[in-house]
Amino acid sequence: MSRTLDARGLSCPQPVLLTMDEIKSSGESKLIIIVDNEASRENVSRALKNQGWVVTGIEENGPDYKIMATRG
Repeated sequence: MSRTLDARGLSCPQPVLLTMDEIKSSGESKLIIIVDNEASRENVSRALKNQGWVVTGIEENGPDYKIMATRG
């Protein structure tokens, strides 16, 4: 099972903080984070990797990016 976080409309560092809160509080091993700008895409991906997660894919859909990650 995976959890989806919708961080569209949030400016950095809010998407990163939301992602970090989810990592710390959730037992999920898969996450999907949706952001709507390149800076958030890069920052969330970097934060996930720094926490030992593996970014398994990034899908671009119009202005949105769907970041898929699993616990490493």
